[in-house]
Amino acid sequence: MKSSDVMTREVVSVKPDSSVLDAARLMLQKRISGLPVIDGAGNLVGIISEGDLLRRTETETQRRRPRWIELIIGPGKLAEEYVRSSGRQVHEIMTEQVYTVSEDTPLVEVVQQMERRRIKRLPVMRGNTVVGIITRTDLMRVLVNVSHEVKPLSAEDSVIRERLIAELNTQPWAPVATIDVFVRNGVVKLSGTVMDDRERRALRVAAENIPGVKSVEDQLVWIEPMSGLAVETQST
Repeated sequence: MKSSDVMTREVVSVKPDSSVLDAARLMLQKRISGLPVIDGAGNLVGIISEGDLLRRTETETQRRRPRWIELIIGPGKLAEEYVRSSGRQVHEIMTEQVYTVSEDTPLVEVVQQMERRRIKRLPVMRGNTVVGIITRTDLMRVLVNVSHEVKPLSAEDSVIRERLIAELNTQPWAPVATIDVFVRNGVVKLSGTVMDDRERRALRVAAENIPGVKSVEDQLVWIEPMSGLAVETQST
């Protein structure tokens, strides 16, 4: 799956000389949290988001600091903050450094960029033209749609067990050597020992994601590494 498969194609944008108030109204009207800023030549020159509107003089939320800290920060930084809190046009407060992806960017790279950059949206480019935008909402929509498309399969118990073990063999956290997997009528029973209680939840999730699994019974024993105390929990 790639960017073009999930992006929103109707891109709502603003111009650099649009007013900050108009940008805020547009975000509220369209129920979106950010807007690409595109100039008259069609070039992407920035992005404005809710975060850029948090500290404003209109709402008296501009940043305030003790005088001694202002002396340390210096006039340049203070001047920049003043412009961002009091600027009236989009180009004065927008974020100029915009991270983008292409239509062919794999979805896994999109997610990696969002995580690494700590951003919520990525314009999708075709050359120098914005042809779409991907937001976290788009990714959640894909998750829901894919979940609806994946229907439970009538798998034999042996097939379920083989698939689960194959999945666990690909996971570096999985304690494959210390657990047993038993499947009957689509019910997976997990037994054996784990050295970290978080592995218990991960094992359960792995089992639940195998097509044909009806339920999971946890019969694992957690060995607390420091004390050697065994804690057995049974749940379905």
